[in-house]
Amino acid sequence: MKLHHFKVNEKGLNRFFGPLEARVMDIVWTDPDISIRDVQASLSPETTVSFNTVMTVLNRLADKELLFKRVEGRQTLYRPVLSREQFMHTRSRELTHELVEEFGPLVVNHMLDALEEADPALIAQLEQKLQSMKKDAPS
Repeated sequence: MKLHHFKVNEKGLNRFFGPLEARVMDIVWTDPDISIRDVQASLSPETTVSFNTVMTVLNRLADKELLFKRVEGRQTLYRPVLSREQFMHTRSRELTHELVEEFGPLVVNHMLDALEEADPALIAQLEQKLQSMKKDAPS
């Protein structure tokens, strides 16, 4: 799935999904091979969402190729295509490439400025990656 929407002013999964989609994805990542009823039940403590609404959201996520859908007996089960970590890795990579493509050196400079607030371990990882890239670069 290609990154289509990214909401800068949101947090977490809400940057990529609507609020209900984000909650549903959270549930499916926690409990793969889950039925519509079980997703609905997991949502219920927070709010009442109809079975049909949950089914529609799950089917749309399957149409977007974020969930696998399979019928087992009389129930439909859903499983994530990617783990949460794989999803976030893929989306952050796509977002980074799009930012660099559109803004070039500007975005790289802003990312470097943001490192002033980063964990020193992250900076050390970046330094190692840069050194590795320099070694592998053609002369």
